[in-house]
Amino acid sequence: MPRSATVLVTGADGFIGSHLTEALVRRGMRVRAFTLYNSFNSWGWLDQCATDVKGQFEVVSGDVRDPDCVRAAMQGCEYVLHLAALIAIPYSYASPRSYVDTNISGTLNVVQAARELGVKRVVHTSTSEVYGTARFVPITEAHPLSGQSPYAATKIGADQLAMSFYNSFNLPLVIVRPFNTYGPRQSARAVIPTVISQIANGAKQIQLGALSPTRDFNYVQDTVNGFIAALYCEQADGEVINLGSNFEISIGDTVKLIAQIMQADVKVVQDTQRLRPDNSEVERLWADNQKAKALMQWSPEFGGIDGLRRGLTETIAWFTQPQNLSAYKSTIYNV
Repeated sequence: MPRSATVLVTGADGFIGSHLTEALVRRGMRVRAFTLYNSFNSWGWLDQCATDVKGQFEVVSGDVRDPDCVRAAMQGCEYVLHLAALIAIPYSYASPRSYVDTNISGTLNVVQAARELGVKRVVHTSTSEVYGTARFVPITEAHPLSGQSPYAATKIGADQLAMSFYNSFNLPLVIVRPFNTYGPRQSARAVIPTVISQIANGAKQIQLGALSPTRDFNYVQDTVNGFIAALYCEQADGEVINLGSNFEISIGDTVKLIAQIMQADVKVVQDTQRLRPDNSEVERLWADNQKAKALMQWSPEFGGIDGLRRGLTETIAWFTQPQNLSAYKSTIYNV
């Protein structure tokens, strides 16, 4: 794959997408960033991209739900990194149809256009939520799938649809399945930004949901490196590949670690509106990342408790900058 290849990134305006766009530009690639159209002419987090990449990528605004729009954006692109999706689990309870339209129909539009235009490789984004509560750990790619939320169900559908284009039409495609990515720019709907922003704003009581579930947290730099490894790896076509740190920690212990790093004495108070329905809560996630290591030579740089501490320290440093913290409404539950 030439370093000067033209790459389309859908969802480039989001948390992971904006970091990925920056990383691709720094590698010398020609990047077309597909962002969600809005009347504010906002490019999401790309409006605040690093100064060394500002102006070094093309922006196309549209909607992944529109097949004509997607096809037009993909014209002339050799590779596609498909990240555009609705991802907030609580909102999927309230508006499941919008998740079907964006996550499933949007993915159909991407793979259909890629097939018609002869794209050389599509990297499709999955999520660890498709596994549901772990039936065995660490979770390999052979773990059964379980849609415990409308969000998870639509991501399972999108994954299967994407893989069907590999099986049916020989579309070169790989599915990367990130576990719980965190880092600068993450939405306040996620637990780590929720905790950091509340503490940074002086809260002594932290409003949270369940503390017992465990997660495998993946620093955004590691997730981005995994996407790029998949983009370059021809042997990954037709494969599903976990991107995780192979380290499990509870939400409660994560809160304690954040408070320790921030030197804060806080008490956690359960906010019932933040709890998932009983059968919808994913109680345990812990990634097996051996396939990514063997197939793509990818391994996390922020693995284990020491890596998590380093990643959280960098995340806290970003969130506690006044111009960044001011963008988060820490006193409001962000669905």
